Formats: sequence, C-alpha cells, structure tokens
Amino acid sequence: MNNPNSNFYLPNQPEYDKEFWNYIRGVEHSEGYLESGKRRTAGYVLPSVNDNRFMEALKKESLFRNIGTYVYSHEGASQILAKHSDASASWIPDGGEIPAYDGMLDFTEFSMEDHKLAAVLKMDANFLSDRPHIFSSFFIGRMARAFGKAENDGFINGTGLDMPTGILSENGAAIGLTASSLSFDSVIELYFSVDKDHRERSAWLMNDDTALALRLLKDDAGNYIWNHSNDTILGKPVYINNCMPSAAPGAKPIAFGDFSFYWIVERDPLSVRVLKEKFIESGQIGYMGYEFLDGKLIRPDAVKVLQINSEVSA
Repeated sequence: MNNPNSNFYLPNQPEYDKEFWNYIRGVEHSEGYLESGKRRTAGYVLPSVNDNRFMEALKKESLFRNIGTYVYSHEGASQILAKHSDASASWIPDGGEIPAYDGMLDFTEFSMEDHKLAAVLKMDANFLSDRPHIFSSFFIGRMARAFGKAENDGFINGTGLDMPTGILSENGAAIGLTASSLSFDSVIELYFSVDKDHRERSAWLMNDDTALALRLLKDDAGNYIWNHSNDTILGKPVYINNCMPSAAPGAKPIAFGDFSFYWIVERDPLSVRVLKEKFIESGQIGYMGYEFLDGKLIRPDAVKVLQINSEVSA
C-alpha cells in the first residue's frame, strides 16, 4: 500500500478514484494520496473517469459548450489569433496561375484571461455514509448544474471584468437593429443584418418570454413567423436560455448568428476542496469547486442582437 506521506496516485489510476471519493466523504489520511491532482486552489481534480462524466453533464447544462467552440489550454492567460478567411478555392485552367491568399495580414489578436468560477455546495454528512454507491453521480450532477448555470450567465451577460465577455456586453455581439418592440418585421431585419456567410450555421437565442411572444407573431396574411412543427424561425433553430433578458426598454432580448465564433478557453478542469469544519455545527460537509476559464466572441459581426429602443416601452 502507498504511504500517503511519500507516494501518491495519478488521476487516471483506479486508486486515485478510490482515494478521491474517500477524501470527499471525509475519510482521514486519504488526501495524502492525491498530490498529483492538486491545483492552485488547494483542491484536487476529479479522477479522469469522473471528469469525463462531469464534462458530459456540464454540456447538458451549459448551452455555449454545445453551440460555441471549446478549447483546453493549461498555459494560463494568453493571446489567440483569429481570422475568418474570405478566401476560397478557384477553378483553374490547365497551366493557369493559382491565386494565393496571404492569410497572415489581418489576423486579430484576442486576449483570453484566467477567470475563476467557484461554487460551494453543502451536503448532509449522513447522506455521505448512508448512500456511498450513489454519491458520486449525485455530486457530479450537482456540480454540473451549479457551474452550468453560472457559465450560461457569464457567456451571455459577462462584463469581461473578472468574468467572460458575454455576447450581450458592450464588447460582445454587434447590434443588428434597434426596434421599438418585437415584431414580425424586426425579426426578419435581424436575420438579414447577419452576413449571409454567417447565416449558414446560425441560430436564434432568447428566453421563454421572448419565445412565447414570437410564437404568436403573424404577418398580415396570418402566417406565423415561428415554424411550430420543428421550432425554427426562418429555417434556423431556436435555443432557449433564461439568462437572456425579456423585451424591455434598452434590453437585447434576441441574438442571432453563428455562435461557433464564441470561444471558451478552459485553463483548469474542475477541482474540489473539502470544507469539513465550516458547516460542522449543522451536520453538513461543504465542497468548494473551482474552474478557471474565459469566453469571448472572437468575431462580433458573426452574431447580431436586437435591442429594444430605450425610449419606448416594449
């Protein structure tokens, strides 16, 4: 058996998995086996098999991990270069000159930072001892919901200060148009405000209230703008997330475009620190989870938003 004072297991080893969950349940001396998984937060990364399960669960909760572009980079804050190339292949006659495109002339440099996202969960100590066989799944699900909810809010509304730059921030998506209300015409105008190249993989983003309003919109001939048979608008899918605002003066209730240009750069995977003493009087154990990541729309014109005129009520 390993001596916790001199040896440790790696996160991809079955022994690390065993000792990690012993640590989570408060078993004495298990922490010494986990040094290889220790992070700057003094917490420990999930065992590899559980980290995969957590990421799968997080994708179900965090919308932009599905519609955006995810990158893992452990180097810390860094610069990335991004360019949407307008170059294309050409048909060339035999012996003809092949046109060359110098793609290094107009790359845009983006700074991707190292923002900390944290959550504290409390669980009853009796639950840990009475139901150890279901605890890991329950724990991973709770963490995924907590972080997924916070990520949705950050990727939509984040200011860029100690958090991601959300699509609705001043430095996020471009304003496609300003309208006095949600109308059939304003939705169509927003659609065509996005360049046709970006419309090929585009989608709509809104909350429940806005979705209800658009479901009821009709043109003068009585035709709905919302296709009720497949939940699309003008042939493009609709994503619902209630971190988006409702229609109100100054609000941006609808975003439309190619969300793959929203990049999520993760610096550290989820790590967990046990807080055994903090909640002992209530018979609970606390768990502090951490992520380090950033998010940014690297091509602001790829997604456009509809903004309600601040001087007119919706």
